[in-house]
Amino acid sequence: MRHILSMLVENESGALSRISGLFSARGYNIESLTVAPTNDPSLSRMTLVTSGNDEIVEQIKKQLNKLIDVVKLLDLSDGPHIEREMMLIKLKAAGADREELKRLVDIFRAKIIDVTEQSYVVELTGASTKLDAFIQAVPEGLITEVVRSGPTGIGRGPTGLTL
Repeated sequence: MRHILSMLVENESGALSRISGLFSARGYNIESLTVAPTNDPSLSRMTLVTSGNDEIVEQIKKQLNKLIDVVKLLDLSDGPHIEREMMLIKLKAAGADREELKRLVDIFRAKIIDVTEQSYVVELTGASTKLDAFIQAVPEGLITEVVRSGPTGIGRGPTGLTL
């Protein structure tokens, strides 16, 4: 099962290395990882996506909580949450393909953020399944490049990942 682990970590050099090192030392896989500062300059929020059965993920959470850099950890998959992923995709857009791609962008509520005579760069945000569906809907041979952020998330309701 896929788990989205959201952590508040000390905003100092080496924290990311120690956390990723924990995963590599134990043979766990990180599917995606995002890190950004929070409103508190001493903390960063790290969102890490991993997979495993309940025992493996419980072991991962225990090991992460032992690290001094990890201030607080929350498994968003344990409760109601909102998750989003962002994708930038470069498409070959020449001739008749241009209009078809514009319609596809509109259907998926994406945005064309760069236009040249031969290409579009499209920005799309949503659930991972939505991004996958967009890729599948693009006619074969028109995708030049795909960049995805990986999922990030936040718990629903009044409580949050705070100190």
